[in-house]
Amino acid sequence: MEIFGYSFVQNAIAGIILISIVSAMIGTYIVARRQVFISGGITHACFGGLGLGYYLGVSPILMASVFAVASSMGVEWISQHHRIRTDSAIAVVWALGMAIGTLFIFLTPGYVPDLNSFLFGNILTITRGDLLAFAIFAVVTGCFFLLFFRMIVVCAFDADFARTIHLPVRFINYSMTILVAVSIVLTIRMIGIMLLMSLFTMPQLIAEQYAHRFKTIMCMSVAVSMCGSIAGLVAAYFIDVPVSATIVLSLATMYILSRIIKAFNGKNR
Repeated sequence: MEIFGYSFVQNAIAGIILISIVSAMIGTYIVARRQVFISGGITHACFGGLGLGYYLGVSPILMASVFAVASSMGVEWISQHHRIRTDSAIAVVWALGMAIGTLFIFLTPGYVPDLNSFLFGNILTITRGDLLAFAIFAVVTGCFFLLFFRMIVVCAFDADFARTIHLPVRFINYSMTILVAVSIVLTIRMIGIMLLMSLFTMPQLIAEQYAHRFKTIMCMSVAVSMCGSIAGLVAAYFIDVPVSATIVLSLATMYILSRIIKAFNGKNR
C-alpha cells in the first residue's frame, strides 16, 4: 500500500479516473458507430503535427491539436460528401499524418526531445496541470452528453433514421469528432497511442457482452477501465515494467475472461 503514498501515483490514479470517464463516453460512441479506428487515425495524424511543431520551433501540442481537429473534420467531410467509406478516409489521414511527421522530424536539426513520450506515453508523469486541463475537458464533454444524449444515441446507431426525423446529424457528428480529437491530444502524451486505443475499445467490448443499452455500456465501461488501469498500475510497480503495457495486458485479460465466462454461461442455459 505504500505506493499510494507517492504524489506521482496519486496523480496517475486521478488521471486514470478522469480518462476512464471521458474514454467511456467517447469510446462507446465510436464503438456504436463502428469507427473504432478513427481514434488510431487521428492519433497517427497528430504525429504530423508533432513533427511540424518541432521543425517550426512552436509548441508540438498546439500543432498536434490543429492536425487532430483538421484530420477528424476531414474524415467526416470526406465520408459524407465524396461517398468514400469512413475506414478508407481514416486510412488516408493515418498514412498522410505519419508521412508528414516522419518528414519534418528528419528535417529538424539536432535531437528531437520527448518523442517517445508521445508514442508510448507514461501515465506516471501526469502533472497537476494535466489533471486540471483534462478535468475541464471532462466537464465540457459531460455537459455535451447531458444536453444532447438522445440525439447522440440515435445518430450513433442509425444516422439515416436520425435524418428522417430531422435531428441535427451533421452537428452531432462534427461535434463528436472534435471531442474525439481533443481527447486524443490531451491524453496522447500521458498514456500514448497503444493505451489510448485500448481504453477507447476494450472496456466497451467487455461491457457489450452484458449490456445492450448505450447508457449502461457507458457506465460499465467506466468501471472496467478504472479496475483494469489501476490493476495494471499496481502490476507495473511490482514487476518494474512500463505502465502502459501492463494496463493494456490487464484490459486484454479482462476481455478474454469475460468471453470465457459468457461462453460458459451460454452453454449452461
